[in-house]
Amino acid sequence: IRADGTVDWSNEGIRDGGGRLTLRIFECLKPVIAAVNGAAVGVGVTMQLAMDVRLASENARFGFVFARRGIVPEACSSWFLPKIVGISQALEWTFTGRVFTAEEALEGGLVKRIYKPDQLIPAARALAREIADNTSQVSVALIRQMLWRMAGADHPMEAHKVDSRGIFARGPSADAKEGVASFLEKRPAKFPDKISSDMPAYFPWWQERKYS
Repeated sequence: IRADGTVDWSNEGIRDGGGRLTLRIFECLKPVIAAVNGAAVGVGVTMQLAMDVRLASENARFGFVFARRGIVPEACSSWFLPKIVGISQALEWTFTGRVFTAEEALEGGLVKRIYKPDQLIPAARALAREIADNTSQVSVALIRQMLWRMAGADHPMEAHKVDSRGIFARGPSADAKEGVASFLEKRPAKFPDKISSDMPAYFPWWQERKYS
């Protein structure tokens, strides 16, 4: 609040905590998997929207209950939710504020699969293991940022620019050579490149003011 009693809407102090969290998840270079085994209501569900895959048990319940509490959705959910489930489904869930089942979440595209409660965490770990054991960590980090950031692009040319940089930079990489060699030799790949040292020079491309 300013001295004259008006609100400084750009002040850092009014930013919601859920949004601070989801923005951190959005910037992450590792895949993020949610395993939901109970009530995910309010920030319990909006905090998951920046995650890449949501798995649920039969016991899971979801609710964007904000309108029933006289407030609005937070945690950047007005950006994430329509991209995940479509605008009509996003509006229905946020307009009504009702709590709904895992089955409805699956039907609406919010979750990927439903499991028995005792199978949920093993399934989430198996998915994480499949990614970790079979893919290049640098490629996955790039892919995660490419897909999320292109969700807000206004023309496919923006994706073409970034895709082209990635193919040009990664084509000669040690990871690409290993990927081909492991395929030809019919063995598991052992990708040598690391996020800590081998991200391409154009990354992070979105911090440039202009690129061609």
